[in-house]
Amino acid sequence: MYFTDRGIEELVARRGEEQVSVEWLAARLREFADDNPQFETPVERFATWLARFDDDFDDDEL
Repeated sequence: MYFTDRGIEELVARRGEEQVSVEWLAARLREFADDNPQFETPVERFATWLARFDDDFDDDEL
């Protein structure tokens, strides 16, 4: 298990039943980057990855 898996597992355990909008997620990412400027580049890379994630897939594969 990677170190980051613990945070992901906590996220699923605490909020796994919730549904959120992309706008909500974007706002949380902005808040996180504002509060933690050292993570600005990883947040930007993650957001770009999410934005482009389904470029190679159709909706049936997700």
